Amino acid sequence: MSAKKKLATAAVSLIAMTLAGPARAAEIVKLSEVSHLHGIAVDPGDPSRLYLASHHGVWLTNPDGTATRVSDNRHDYMGFTPNPAQPGAFFASGHPETGGNLGVLVSTDGAKTWKAVSKGVNGPVDFHSMDASPVDPNVLYGHYGSVQVSRDAGKSWEVTGKPPADMFDLAASAKDANTVYAATRSGLMVSRDAGKTWQAAYMVARPATMVTTTRDGTAYAFQVGSGLLKTTEPSPAWQPVSNGFGDAVLLHLAMDPTNPQRLYAVTDRSAILASQDGGKTWKPFQS
Repeated sequence: MSAKKKLATAAVSLIAMTLAGPARAAEIVKLSEVSHLHGIAVDPGDPSRLYLASHHGVWLTNPDGTATRVSDNRHDYMGFTPNPAQPGAFFASGHPETGGNLGVLVSTDGAKTWKAVSKGVNGPVDFHSMDASPVDPNVLYGHYGSVQVSRDAGKSWEVTGKPPADMFDLAASAKDANTVYAATRSGLMVSRDAGKTWQAAYMVARPATMVTTTRDGTAYAFQVGSGLLKTTEPSPAWQPVSNGFGDAVLLHLAMDPTNPQRLYAVTDRSAILASQDGGKTWKPFQS
């Protein structure tokens, strides 16, 4: 290449960089500084790392005890749930930095960029809890005043029914796309008709703050005073797993897809806990 061409190429590159602005360095903070956690998921590419949906964007934990913000914004992500059919893809809802509601969002690049796919019914919605069915990943449930269901991967939604009073969390069954669980102030509830009607799922009527299902058909829930419970679907026989959390309660839980004994949980204080024995014992998460 001639000297003139080299000079011209360098000039073009310099102009392009000037127009684009300086490259933004990745935001990396101590893991303890990531607060107001609204969701958790295991990185399918590296099960030792966790995705954390927060009030200020989506983060990925690092081995050195830090976390990197992977989302290209600092939106408040709620209803954060992995797409069970597509590793590295997620659904979410929540609030933009400027206020308001985000509707239903989809990311297919590891939570880096997000696309709005629907406003939901009477939206834009703010699904504080949302879940995708492991049986049929096109089926999603969300809670925004009413229980809403989508059967086309979040593109369109319909109201199925009135939720149980004071519902904190919901989870789609791993065995039946029309079955959905709810964690409520009065206990664990279940609907077997896609949210139209609800019945008690567990005889102990204490506040339940979390419920989730795993692909292998295990359902977990946290109940105040009872601790972590689990059952194997479709059995309604919930059994205690652990109650050694002190006065903390669990709000979110994720299982390592490569090792069902490895669980991760988020408490009401945004503390991250890890278990290597299926939830029997817990320690602070060390990334």
